[in-house]
Amino acid sequence: MTQPAPQQFKSARSGRLVVPGWMNLVPGRADGIEIQLDVAAEDLHREQASLLIEYWATPDDLTLQSVLPVRAFPATAEGWCAFVPPQGRVLVRAIDPQPNPPVLASHWINVDPATPAGTTVNVAVKFPAQTPAIQALLNH
Repeated sequence: MTQPAPQQFKSARSGRLVVPGWMNLVPGRADGIEIQLDVAAEDLHREQASLLIEYWATPDDLTLQSVLPVRAFPATAEGWCAFVPPQGRVLVRAIDPQPNPPVLASHWINVDPATPAGTTVNVAVKFPAQTPAIQALLNH
C-alpha cells in the first residue's frame, strides 16, 4: 500500500513553502516571525549543498533541527521559509561537502521577545566562489 504524501504548508503572507515541522514550535506561543531563506541563483546548481536550520527556544533547549537541500530551491518557484515565535535563537548553517576544502558557514539570529507579529527576516545564502588557489589544486 502506498502512503499519501505529507501535506505541504505555505505561508499566507509570502506564498513560500514552509520547511516541514517549522510551525507551532513552542506551545502557547504564536508563530509571529517568518524567516525567509534565499539561496543565490549561482548556487542553485550545487548538488551536495544544504542548509542546516536549528531553533533554540532557550540557550539549553535545541527545539528543532532540519536539513533543507539546496536542490529543493530550484524545484519550487515559491521559495522556502520557517516560522518561529518571538523568542529564542535561530541558527542557519550553509554546508557544501563537495568542494575541497568543504564549505561551512553559520549565522545566528537572536529573536527579541518584543518583535512584533508579522515580522519577516530574510536570510540570504551565497556560497563563496572557489579561489584560484583552490581551483588550481583541484585541477591537479
